[in-house]
Amino acid sequence: MNRLYLKVVTPDKLFFEGEIDMLVARTIEGDVGILLNHSPLVTILDIGRLVIKDGDERKIAACAGGYIDVRNNNITVVSDACEWEDEIDINRAQRAKERASKRLEDKGTDTFKAELALKKAINRINVGNKNY
Repeated sequence: MNRLYLKVVTPDKLFFEGEIDMLVARTIEGDVGILLNHSPLVTILDIGRLVIKDGDERKIAACAGGYIDVRNNNITVVSDACEWEDEIDINRAQRAKERASKRLEDKGTDTFKAELALKKAINRINVGNKNY
């Protein structure tokens, strides 16, 4: 095998499956690049982007966190949600950002959930606007 095999799964669908040359993912410890013959790795994904490189092609998706498992040139990403950059509804993401910001201003709100929603919305906006 001269290539990596990637499978990205969300609760509602198989988001991506196929051979690739490289994956860059945001973990809770920072970005990690996975190339052929990478050492085994299991770690938590942060909210961020997935960059899939296949030859000269580069596909980018907004990822809502999850985990990544790398072993024997097989990569499995399990995430709450993934969305290709060209499929992101920027207006919807902007409204979600505004709702989360307002929830953070409310003293009685669960700030952890509101901050998480805000971070997801900002990530979707950045990926959708190609601000990376």
